[in-house]
Amino acid sequence: MQPPPPLLLPAPGGLEGELPAVMLLNGDCLDKKSEEPKENGHEEAEGGDESSGQEVIVIQDTGFTVKISVPGIETFSLQVSPQEMVQEIHQVLMDREDTCHRTCFSLQLDGNVLDNFSELRTIEGLEEGSMLRVVEEPYTVREARIHVRHIRDLLKSLDPSDAFNGVDCNSLSFLSIFTDGDLGDSGKRKKKGIEMEPIDCTPPEHILPGSKERPLCALQPQNRDWKPLQCLKVLTMSGWNPPPGNRKMHGDLMYLFVITAEDRHVSITASTRGFYLNQSTAYNFNPKPASPRFLSHSLVELLNQISPTFKKNFALLQKKRVQRHPFERIATPFQVYSWTAPQVEHAMDCVRAEDAYTSRLGYEEHIPGQTRDWNEELQTTRELPRKNLPERLLRERAIFKVHSDFTAAATRGAMAVIDGNVMAINPSEETKMQMFIWNNIFFSLGFDVRDHYKDFGGDVAAYVAPTNDLNGVRTYNAVDVEGLYTLGTVVVDYRGYRVTAQSIIPGILEREQEQSVIYGSIDFGKTVVSHPRYLELLEKTSRPLKIQRHRVLNDRDEEVELCSSVECKGIIGNDGRHYILDLLRTFPPDLNFLPVAGEELPEDCRRAGFPKPHRHKLCCLRQELVDAFVEHRYLLFMKLAAIQLMQQKANRAESPGPLENGACEAGASESPEALEAAEEGASGLAKVKELAETIASDSGPAVDPKSREVIQNACKAVGSVSSTSFDIRFNPDIFSPGVRFPESCQDEVRDQKQLLKDAAAFLLSCQIPGLVKDCTDHTVLPMDGATLAEAMHQRGINIRYLGKVLDFVLRSPARPQLDHIYKIGISELITRSAKHIFKTYLQGVELSGLSAAISHFLNCFLSSFPNPVAHLPADELVSKKKNKRRKNRPPGGADNTAWAVMTPQELWKDICQEAKSYFDFRLECETVDQAVETFGLQKITLLREISLKTGIQILLKEYSFDSRHKPAFTEEDVLNIFPVVKHVNPKASDAFHFFQSGQAKVQQGFLKEGCELITEALNLFNNVYGAMHVEICACLRLLARLHYIMGDYAEALSNQQKAVLMSERVLGIEHPNTIQEYMHLALYCFASSQLSTALSLLYRARYLLLLVFGEDHPEMALLDNNIGLVLHGVMEYELALRFLENALSINAKYHGAKSLKVALSHHLVARVYESKAEFRSALQHEKEGYTIYKSQLGESHEKTKESSDYLKCLTQQAVALQRTMNEIYRNGSSANIVPLKVTAPSMASVLEQLHIINGILFIPLSQKDLENLKAEVVRRHQLQETSKAATRDAAATVAAAAGSREEAASSLLPGDDPPTLSSV
Repeated sequence: MQPPPPLLLPAPGGLEGELPAVMLLNGDCLDKKSEEPKENGHEEAEGGDESSGQEVIVIQDTGFTVKISVPGIETFSLQVSPQEMVQEIHQVLMDREDTCHRTCFSLQLDGNVLDNFSELRTIEGLEEGSMLRVVEEPYTVREARIHVRHIRDLLKSLDPSDAFNGVDCNSLSFLSIFTDGDLGDSGKRKKKGIEMEPIDCTPPEHILPGSKERPLCALQPQNRDWKPLQCLKVLTMSGWNPPPGNRKMHGDLMYLFVITAEDRHVSITASTRGFYLNQSTAYNFNPKPASPRFLSHSLVELLNQISPTFKKNFALLQKKRVQRHPFERIATPFQVYSWTAPQVEHAMDCVRAEDAYTSRLGYEEHIPGQTRDWNEELQTTRELPRKNLPERLLRERAIFKVHSDFTAAATRGAMAVIDGNVMAINPSEETKMQMFIWNNIFFSLGFDVRDHYKDFGGDVAAYVAPTNDLNGVRTYNAVDVEGLYTLGTVVVDYRGYRVTAQSIIPGILEREQEQSVIYGSIDFGKTVVSHPRYLELLEKTSRPLKIQRHRVLNDRDEEVELCSSVECKGIIGNDGRHYILDLLRTFPPDLNFLPVAGEELPEDCRRAGFPKPHRHKLCCLRQELVDAFVEHRYLLFMKLAAIQLMQQKANRAESPGPLENGACEAGASESPEALEAAEEGASGLAKVKELAETIASDSGPAVDPKSREVIQNACKAVGSVSSTSFDIRFNPDIFSPGVRFPESCQDEVRDQKQLLKDAAAFLLSCQIPGLVKDCTDHTVLPMDGATLAEAMHQRGINIRYLGKVLDFVLRSPARPQLDHIYKIGISELITRSAKHIFKTYLQGVELSGLSAAISHFLNCFLSSFPNPVAHLPADELVSKKKNKRRKNRPPGGADNTAWAVMTPQELWKDICQEAKSYFDFRLECETVDQAVETFGLQKITLLREISLKTGIQILLKEYSFDSRHKPAFTEEDVLNIFPVVKHVNPKASDAFHFFQSGQAKVQQGFLKEGCELITEALNLFNNVYGAMHVEICACLRLLARLHYIMGDYAEALSNQQKAVLMSERVLGIEHPNTIQEYMHLALYCFASSQLSTALSLLYRARYLLLLVFGEDHPEMALLDNNIGLVLHGVMEYELALRFLENALSINAKYHGAKSLKVALSHHLVARVYESKAEFRSALQHEKEGYTIYKSQLGESHEKTKESSDYLKCLTQQAVALQRTMNEIYRNGSSANIVPLKVTAPSMASVLEQLHIINGILFIPLSQKDLENLKAEVVRRHQLQETSKAATRDAAATVAAAAGSREEAASSLLPGDDPPTLSSV
């Protein structure tokens, strides 16, 4: 066990600039916590200035070695760390190959038993070289069960069925198939020097450029290790359990039944002393020990003695298990489901059978009847102290763990509810209105019960309310105000139903809601109440959430003050905590989709055809949009104030007062940075306060009244709620039906209405064009629906604007360069419309008809077969009387066969209608083939998208979508339907700060320091999330890249291998992120001379991209260039040309024929032709490249010169070749031929080209070079500054006190790859 990495603790005092003020990236609310105390001004003393500038002290707890003595094997040493708990040594022993079969033991030091939960440093006498003894302990029923479960886990450790079935947080990974085991070792084992042994480079046919087939089976290649080594035929609980009283008194705990691989049937007793054979048979109970009885403390030792096959195979299995990369076996924090799976035999499994009928969640539930109090756990973890780093780490780890457990439990419960396995708490009501409690979680269905949402869109509103509420919970959790509590919330979509799972407020079930609500409204604003404590708590959230404190009228015309929307309810639980719930309108309404009589929207909105009535009236703006809008207004505020101050300055030739003067000068030097920071999206809000205070605070008469007037004017112009400082907030109740405002607030309400209209226009005039521009520049590169949705969400654009985004793409002058975006958008539009239809379609299907119904839907959606027929379940299974009797049938199961009459024509007509009514986009397709033809889509991609969105799992096989003679899917092809789960993602805030600071350092050219900070971030992430998480994946990728640039290839390989494994496990084996991780890994493999591995990784990436999108994607050009270069390096010239020429044509399409990328592509192709001695073609391509360089960069640029030199060299070679040919023609065979100097490319030159196309600048790290580089970075930065300053000179004077140096630092934080490394 390695000692954990050193912890970094914040010290008081500030190393300014070491950790830049952390900004809110895209309003991710990652860091609302650290800025929140400063804003309230109440808690400055506690930790106000702690997290912005902190010195970093490294506390290195040195590890030490202890000896472990285990009965029956040799003593061995183990490296431990003082912070570890004794329990962690237990875990290590249960995982080690030679001790894995033990679970029931204690560790003793000098005869004293060590407590499992004590840290090693607290144990007296434990030091370097101490001997810990493993002592076998007597079993209890619980320990015996844990033991059997552990042995079963060991037997199944290589079996992927749990990953295919989506249970126990197992998920798939295929990297090891393409790398032949662990990269680190194989690198040392196979090669010394450069590998040139012949390797087969020809990819499978379907991977070659231009291939039209998209096989599905290659997605999940069969792993050799999956053919399981059979150790036993059956291991199951015996039917004789539990032991009768007289046997209990002999120490019997339970009975097992085993059939060995040799077909021997045995009955085993688990007793307090261990396991032994008894004399029972399947039909005869005889608990007396058999002879010999083989009493053993561990079940494995017993089985080893009675079955030679078990002994041999179990040992082999454990050897294989420990050889696998740990990341292939660690559980993920949230379940990832696979949309395809091969046909797996269903084997007998006692533990699985038992789990299915208990509410086991985690090992602790072997105590029957013990369910976890989720609410108490969720709230207690929030109350943990958070004054310093170790406390915050502990707190965040606890919060994360409870959330991931709660999500797993809620998902399981929601499925049980829909499958009809949970009794309702109101069984007499109709099924739609039923509510359920299971495992201390409350479940409700997404239907409009009791006309609650009558005015908002009925069932449609009830369906979106839970996701809006969940977004509210996410946001309030992220702001993390002490004393304000939210409910654990998970939203599960399963079999066409939406289930909301919530933790239960103590005491809420005993009283009526009317009595418990002491803040907010239970009837959408008719009766409203407020409470001073709630106002005080919510006031703290109002600044980060931009919520305006406001007054509304209740039914008795009294004014009530609120600091949230009226629906937000405050309830004090029996535990005395202040809970808020129903946060569905945390964010302001989206007026583009909320027509209000008598209100006119701005010109931008009207031009785009808004307002449009939507299906429900709960459309909100996203938090990212609110943040971007405020940012945009802040910039405007700065400019307005600056221009006015400049005019004043011009009007007064004499020098003004000293304070004014000081402010102006400071401003002049710093404002470009401040403005740039604001433009870059760094959160400048805290700084503006200072500015307003400097110029317009009421303290002291020195402030110039004119300056104050300037600020007031600017505030008024941008709609600030304060007249002395920039402060934009929204009133979430504006335009809410049923909410009335007092007369005295009319002006404020008018301003708020205007602000909402401006925000709606901002989305259309700035955010959508911004997104399209980023896609045109390829700074955003979505590859599938999920990544496109993510790109939209980051800019605050809701998915309901997808049709508008597509219209914008169609009208864009750069339409051909947006082809990939258009295709992804269209397929997203089609699959989302199909999902909406599928949801209601499924609600009418009985459980027995599910696979038939789903396969019928898929046939209508994707198969070219014109009239698929649905197979109804056989009549003898459908009882005629049943329906009348069953009260508890799943909601909405009215007509159970209506689904069978759907036809492809009908479905596609519905899809087009849905696209028009929901997304306002005209799809003119009557069949799937027409859609595929018109928009250039792939059926396999549509299948993947619809499966991921609806949770369908299909059989891994080749589907003939285009056959007109038989339908593509049969009911045997639908294997499963999984839930689609939305939940809160708790964040590791400190780790995120370190990660951002590290990125900033790297971007400034301080690679070493950046690397240290990011390594530290990795430790902290591991501390909070455990080993598997998306954010750790990003961390590992960046670390790998840094190590690579600094020349440490082995470290780069190891980190990148982890990144690939983690991306496969946490995001999915064909997620776009995984595809990119494969590409990075291939490059590092090539640099480490593992050429065949590099190629197979690149081929895998290409296959995945073909499956997920198709060939015509900008990223494909990069991939093909990589493949072509590697093939060139191994002298496969014909193949190399196919890939490089494909890359050339894709680059020309997406970057324009005159772009530098195309010039580089020409050069790469020319090099291959040169190697083939086809100089004419080489010259032709290089000339094209030269022309582009000359026109884009000018004659004197080094690139142009390089190209020109290469042209001369090619010409000389061509001339030499021609001479030789002429010589042959003249003199026949007696010609004196000079051998041609055509050399294979050196690995170094191939690697150099690989670096160029992958955007890696190599930095040989001598100190002098580093200094030069830093100087260069600084110089470029200043150049940018001065050029920007020139354009925005006017803004100079106002940014004075805005403290913009820190902002400039935070505006450097890059997205993922720092520009120094990627801007070639």
